[in-house]
Amino acid sequence: MKAMVLKGIRQIENLDRPAPTLQHPTDVLLKIIRVGICGSDLHYYTQGRIGDQIVPFPFCIGHECSGVVKDTGKQVTRFKPGDLVVVNPSVSCGTCDQCQLGHFHTCREVRFLGCPDQLEGCLCDLIVMPENCCHSARGLTADQAALVEPLSIGYYAVQLSGDLKGRKIGILGSGPIGLSVLLAAQVAGASAIYVTDRLDYRLEAARKQGATWTGNPDHTDIVSNIIQREPQELDAVFECCGQQTAFDQAVGLCKPMGRLVIVGIPETDQSSFSAHDARRKGLTFINVRRQNECVDSVIGLINEGRIKPDFMITHRFRLGQVDQAFELLADYRDRIIKAMVDIG
Repeated sequence: MKAMVLKGIRQIENLDRPAPTLQHPTDVLLKIIRVGICGSDLHYYTQGRIGDQIVPFPFCIGHECSGVVKDTGKQVTRFKPGDLVVVNPSVSCGTCDQCQLGHFHTCREVRFLGCPDQLEGCLCDLIVMPENCCHSARGLTADQAALVEPLSIGYYAVQLSGDLKGRKIGILGSGPIGLSVLLAAQVAGASAIYVTDRLDYRLEAARKQGATWTGNPDHTDIVSNIIQREPQELDAVFECCGQQTAFDQAVGLCKPMGRLVIVGIPETDQSSFSAHDARRKGLTFINVRRQNECVDSVIGLINEGRIKPDFMITHRFRLGQVDQAFELLADYRDRIIKAMVDIG
């Protein structure tokens, strides 16, 4: 089969690899149809690592995908060949203390698609996944099914932030994850949503999706502008870009007893915050680790028309063009938001 493999920093190659086979009776063999390129994939491409997760070159990355069932193990009951599925890229053990508590996303033995030393990614023709990582995509397009994974992160972040009905929030960073938070916050009933980004075209996308106000920190003082509009500050702020400046802004924007929800992946090993401001305000810091048991909820919201995510896909590529997609994303060229790779 064909697989796009990282051979080094900003070096990707189309290689022939042996096709995977069913190993367990609960396995599902999938023909990959669509793959979305994520910000974490971009970290691996440009830096070869995220924190202490270092890519062992050569390595196939990618985890946002939809696929069609080609074959199933003898104990698979929910799927048959030809079914379109959403893939949850996180394979949990089901037996550790975290799994027993229902914290499958922090499983002690988790294996994640396209994550170094865990599982090879999905930028290839075929993968094998456990049945419990496959979700019916009935009613969804292949594109929408591939968008479910990032949408689930946004949905989970909103769930962790508490009841947002009638609340006023900020979203710092309006890439695909920030936009996913926006869509989920609207479903949750947020009354005002303030969105920032350093790319004006992404702010334009946020406004079209219903953001109350948008601002570019390169051109405006984000904190003072929002506080002028909301003198009592914001109930929750979602940091979705992994930037220290956004972290600082988030502390300044949260009201006393507010929640700062950390979703973005920083490029540095450490971030800091004003301890005195955070303490005096009594802020709650919430770190978002991927998502947990949110996939079916997001599929339902898309099917109901309450979340309409297709606008995020701005560029399409074939499998052999993946290097072009990464270079475009690395430089934020051509108004790119989400690159979708058509493999099917």
